[in-house]
Amino acid sequence: MSKTKNGLTYAEAGVDIDAGNSLVERIKPAAKRTTRPGVMSGLGGFGALFDLKGAGYSDPVLVAATDGVGTKLRIAIDTGQVDTIGIDLVAMCVNDLVCQGAEPLFFLDYFATGKLEVDVAARIIEGIATGCKQSGCALIGGETAEMPGMYDAGDFDLAGFAVGAMERGQTLPDGVGEGDVLLGLASDGVHSNGYSLVRKVVEMSGLGWGADCPFSNGTLGAALLTPTRLYVTQTLSAIRAGGVHGLAHITGGGLTENLPRVFPDGLGCDVDLGAWDLPPVFRWLAETSGMAEAEMLKTFNCGVGMVLVVAADRAVALAQLLGDAGEQVHVLGKVTAGAGVRYSGKLL
Repeated sequence: MSKTKNGLTYAEAGVDIDAGNSLVERIKPAAKRTTRPGVMSGLGGFGALFDLKGAGYSDPVLVAATDGVGTKLRIAIDTGQVDTIGIDLVAMCVNDLVCQGAEPLFFLDYFATGKLEVDVAARIIEGIATGCKQSGCALIGGETAEMPGMYDAGDFDLAGFAVGAMERGQTLPDGVGEGDVLLGLASDGVHSNGYSLVRKVVEMSGLGWGADCPFSNGTLGAALLTPTRLYVTQTLSAIRAGGVHGLAHITGGGLTENLPRVFPDGLGCDVDLGAWDLPPVFRWLAETSGMAEAEMLKTFNCGVGMVLVVAADRAVALAQLLGDAGEQVHVLGKVTAGAGVRYSGKLL
């Protein structure tokens, strides 16, 4: 009679399939809260299905975007404050989609870690669901990868994938011309770019994440984890109202690098740096590090997270619409002849 072998198991190699199944069951209610017209399947299948006609489109053009959160993750990991990092992940993708004129429809996430901690992972993914719900898109799938030996204990990485659509012929930017007005929407802080530099400045300051924040209430770590602002529903309303020629999501590269992405060849813009007040977090970063104004403007959003390029005769009405939607709107300047961004006034 042969004896049954009790050899090495996958769990003993560091991958717990039961924990992965438990996570899927845990997050199903969060994903269900994001359901919208067009969703055809829930979590758990080999692929996710979405019906564009069911979402109300007749001749759609699809738009896709992918992004991560960058080294802001390091602060979330080190502090254990992971509940809002998923909002950042969604925002970095869907804020890009609306710049093309697209409505975000659905989202998928990729979560990778050395050892799956179900509670931590669920908190992260529930944050992703919150971001999706606030953006009107459905969380319809994702991947959880447990990879021992690839990540240190407690470490994880995130990536997001968003798909949106617009009717054919409505792609932005379109019609940007000399004299168009730049409407800047206030950011909620550093958002999710420049955190390698942020972490270097914090190191220079000698402060820890648990220290009293020098520019706000609470701890420094909590202040720097303020999630990226979602601009989706507000900007879509402005686009539908008419007069929006282009949008720029102010991420890595700041105003200096992102505004030119909206302009046709031969056009640039004049920006008045006195049109808004530099938020305290950026002033602290600049003063602590001795950072030059030009470096600030090409690294951080500096208090402006989204810019709309609008027809001059629609600027007042669109500013009012965005203000009524809860946005703090700044008239930054105008589109002008000649490539590049030309600044006047002082930021610091």
